[in-house]
Amino acid sequence: MTFPPPMNTFLKDLISAPGLSGHEAPVRSLIAEKWETLSDEMHTTPIGSLHALKRGSAPEPRPKILIATHMDAIGLMVTRLDGAYLHVTEIGGVDERVLPGQRVIVHGRRDLTGIVVQPADRLLPESLHGEPVPMEYLLVDTGLPAGELASLVHPGDLVSFAQPPLELGKHTLAGHSLDNRASVAALTYCLELLQGRDHAWDVWAVATVQEEETLGGALTSAFDLRPQVAIAVDVTFGDGPGSPDYLTFAIGEGIPFNWGPNVHRGVFKRLKETAEALEIPWHTEYAPRHSGTDGMALQIAADAVPTMVVSIPLRYMHTPVEMISTKDVNRVGRLLAEFIAALPADWQPTLDDENGDEQSND
Repeated sequence: MTFPPPMNTFLKDLISAPGLSGHEAPVRSLIAEKWETLSDEMHTTPIGSLHALKRGSAPEPRPKILIATHMDAIGLMVTRLDGAYLHVTEIGGVDERVLPGQRVIVHGRRDLTGIVVQPADRLLPESLHGEPVPMEYLLVDTGLPAGELASLVHPGDLVSFAQPPLELGKHTLAGHSLDNRASVAALTYCLELLQGRDHAWDVWAVATVQEEETLGGALTSAFDLRPQVAIAVDVTFGDGPGSPDYLTFAIGEGIPFNWGPNVHRGVFKRLKETAEALEIPWHTEYAPRHSGTDGMALQIAADAVPTMVVSIPLRYMHTPVEMISTKDVNRVGRLLAEFIAALPADWQPTLDDENGDEQSND
């Protein structure tokens, strides 16, 4: 099934918007505009996460499922001005090796286009000759003279990537902030598929904040909403040059399901059975420690929430040229919608099957 063109356009809009971790307002407004027509009520939490409720049909008090997709993105922050240049530091984990030559937007008193630059090799310490240049030596050049720059930009101002979305072939999209706006698009598609369909459970669609830094959005949303089940949707490492098969997943070839301490066996089993009934290819992502996602926070909120982590394979993570297959975004949206629609009102996930059946269907 092809990803619908309107959803593809929405995803490109999402990854074109700023909204760095802790400063998500610009992208939140885009999501809110879309979700307003797909939900029964919506509000923003004190920390900035967006909650949208699609009510179920079971009698009150209805069980609740929370689907969390973080909307914050990685980027940079100005630390000091050096004449006509800006020194920066990272927000979230940024792969500094690919920064030189990247186009950025400096969000000062007005938005300024800039370029990340580095000193000539011979001007760097001898130990760095021929090596990737560390963040402390990288600069942003806006082309403005020092005086004008100082009137427009202050330390603490944000710097976001400006790489436009790039479609590569029929199903492949590249750009910045696909981590994790691709998952936001998948959740939005889920809400669209649920329009006009009966489902017993209340569905809380949540665009969380600060996943890249604090996990604060997921933790506070789960504590506030107290769901009976939670699913974190995020990206994971896709295949790329030199990547081993046992650590990465091919883009466009199926959905990784996390298997580790953040995952509830009962939710895993039911989601796996749903994927197999839909003939959606899935893989097992083994995570013997934490998952590195919002699932870590969802699971331990209040008196604990049965949690699952579902991922979209993504190449070149935490760079301005991340890459996904829209086929995987489509699959996640369909899987979530069918999973929700089939949930009986009295279903309670259990840990009876401790061994589980975590083998992929690939």
